[in-house]
Amino acid sequence: MAEVETLATGVLAGERRALSRAITLIESARPEHRERARALLDQLAGAERSALRIGISGAPGVGKSTFLEAFGLARVAEGQRLAVLAVDPSSPVSGGSILGDKTRMPGLGRSEAAFIRPSPSSATLGGVARRTREAIAVCEAAGFDLVMVETVGVGQSEIMVADMTDIFVVLLSPGGGDELQGVKRGIMEMADLLLINKADGALAEIAERTRAEYAGALHLFRRRAGDPEGYPMARTVSAQTGAGLGEAWEAIRALDAARRESGARAARRRAQSLAWFDAEADGAMIARLKAAPGLEAAWRDIRTAVAAGEMTAGAGVDALLASAAQHFGRKPPDAP
Repeated sequence: MAEVETLATGVLAGERRALSRAITLIESARPEHRERARALLDQLAGAERSALRIGISGAPGVGKSTFLEAFGLARVAEGQRLAVLAVDPSSPVSGGSILGDKTRMPGLGRSEAAFIRPSPSSATLGGVARRTREAIAVCEAAGFDLVMVETVGVGQSEIMVADMTDIFVVLLSPGGGDELQGVKRGIMEMADLLLINKADGALAEIAERTRAEYAGALHLFRRRAGDPEGYPMARTVSAQTGAGLGEAWEAIRALDAARRESGARAARRRAQSLAWFDAEADGAMIARLKAAPGLEAAWRDIRTAVAAGEMTAGAGVDALLASAAQHFGRKPPDAP
């Protein structure tokens, strides 16, 4: 595939146009594009380049894009190259990104050392896009030092990004009491760093009280193996004034260094690779079942029966597996 080789060469050279084209290719759902995307990822994997992967989550209005702009510009000023993968809600009409986070990070958008890629979530759960893992791999191959993934920010289920990054940061707004009660245990347990944003002006004192409340809540969770004392931790920051951003960066660096030294980061990466494989395998098997000649009628009839209440979902799955086993010439496995 000459086209794929040319694209891989451009990505490895850090060419922004090639990088954009590569991500467009891997996000495509067309079968012929998926084949070329896999070939591209295979070629890029040989570069064995690695970046610090940071996931950023938080409810709408907490200031994720403003934080990324200020935080990213500080990293660029230090001579680092930064890629931001901003996952946006999808338009139900076009399927494209609704918000367009790139327009809310104008400084980074103009920097030659930064790359911003908004991607539609396409109704994928967990706050990320379906091909975010692949986009991270492409950005690493392009030689970026940091890859930051900004989630959609629509709920407390946004923990999938923690399964594809090294450090998971959750942004919160100043305010305690009910807000603290509203934070679900899942996202709190997954977070490495809680940052109370907008800690400036009249909100500075409120933000500090909020930080103290969250810090107290974090003590209820067991420290992860390989993490230094004090993690997970809560800090205050202001994306507007820059206060606390340097300290937050140092906290991220210290945690990453400790995990590297203990081997926890390498173990985390291996687990993420297996999760990637499992997700791809599940999707491929379902796609093969749907596309298998002779199974379309069974698939359609079973769905109709389940929708009409004539068959439970579990019974429908068993019937589908039995039809698939018969179609592929194998005895159906015993039900668990």
